Amino acid sequence: MAKSIHTERHKQLRELLKARRNAAGLTQTVVAKRLGKPPSYVAKYEGGDRRLDVLEFLDIAAAIGFDPHGVIRALKRK
Repeated sequence: MAKSIHTERHKQLRELLKARRNAAGLTQTVVAKRLGKPPSYVAKYEGGDRRLDVLEFLDIAAAIGFDPHGVIRALKRK
C-alpha cells in the first residue's frame, strides 16, 4: 500500500475535513487558532501538501466540533 498524499482515499479525507469545516462556518484561520497552529497548517492538509496522523486528526475534529467516527466511517465505505 502506497503512503502518499496523492491517493484517492487521501483526497476524500481532505474533502471531508474541508466540508466539515465549511459546514461549521469556520475559516482556516479560525481552525488554526483553535489548534495553536499557523493558518498554513490547515491550508497544507486541506490542499494535500501535508499528511495527518491520527492524533492530529482527532485534534482537528475537536477544533471544528465534529465526531471523528463519522469521517472514518465515510472513508471505510469508499
